[in-house]
Amino acid sequence: MTYSEHIPENDKVIWLLRLYVAGQTFKSLNAFANLKKICEEQLEGRYQIEIIDLLINPTLAKNDQILALPALVRKLPEPVKKIIGDLSNTERVLVGLDIKPLHPKKGLVNEFQ
Repeated sequence: MTYSEHIPENDKVIWLLRLYVAGQTFKSLNAFANLKKICEEQLEGRYQIEIIDLLINPTLAKNDQILALPALVRKLPEPVKKIIGDLSNTERVLVGLDIKPLHPKKGLVNEFQ
């Protein structure tokens, strides 16, 4: 039996997150920092973040139907989910992406437990 067989199925899931931004603005950088912090705390190395700068590649917004920025798209695990904003509200991000907190903090909704 290998170590990976001892890991619960949820813990094997790799999260593919795509963050759409428009240049290196304060709001874009803040959204990335907030996302990185949430991922480090809740997904512990089971995630991949792709940054899509629409000033460089504006046509890439079409596939994910991006209408406002910054925008976060959860590509995997399916189904696809989207959040718009700077991702500063951790609870909103967790609920929006359907992430069950590994380490629930005081004040987070108890529905995750």
